[in-house]
Amino acid sequence: MKNPDRTMERRSGISLWRQIADQIRRDIVQGRLGANGRLPPETTLAAHFGVNRHTVRGAIAALVEEGVLRAEQGRGTFVEQRRRLTYPIGARTRFSEGLRDQARDRRGHLLDHREEAADRRTAEALALASDARVIRMDTVSEADGRPVSRATSWFDADRFAGFAETYRELGSVTLAFRRYGVADYFRSSTLVSARHADDGDLDDLRLSPGAIVLVAIAVNVDPEGRPIQFAETRFAADRVELSVTA
Repeated sequence: MKNPDRTMERRSGISLWRQIADQIRRDIVQGRLGANGRLPPETTLAAHFGVNRHTVRGAIAALVEEGVLRAEQGRGTFVEQRRRLTYPIGARTRFSEGLRDQARDRRGHLLDHREEAADRRTAEALALASDARVIRMDTVSEADGRPVSRATSWFDADRFAGFAETYRELGSVTLAFRRYGVADYFRSSTLVSARHADDGDLDDLRLSPGAIVLVAIAVNVDPEGRPIQFAETRFAADRVELSVTA
């Protein structure tokens, strides 16, 4: 195993195990570790990073919890070779339909909801007055039991009163919209970026600190072109890739 400079920043305020977890993740992606599917022994990794085995063990445990690695008793630690899901983003973006051929069980769960005053960004996205009330929903979507995305969505509180309770019952934004007479809807805009997962993403997507999420900020409109949903969705980058289509 090549040993470029792997000096840990011991006074950076970032735990050593987290720094090592981040580096192992990068080294796997770049082909420097686990090229044959198996990680070197803990003692080798400890020497590689200049730390003790306990610190390496903590980093590996975090990556196992995240799903990047798989530990097998008596055999060692292996790179988890699960194929990333491809999530299409196009004119008719739907979570369940987009993953239909890739996951047998696809469902959403309501984490939290509340009614609040729309801030400037939300009011503009939904074409509402600056003092309008909106429903905010925080949700997490799973594919075959694995959380793959976490979203914050806003809806016009007048037009979609009780939307969060309807979503909780049906587990689908598309089905919930149908209850309100919106039989179809379309994606009018999507802005994609990437960043480190925040604390909420880490908890709800079961990621380890340092994990990357893909962020899609989108507006959906009804067939008449009226905005009906403004959403920011965070996808676990190790589990999902976004495919943008015209």
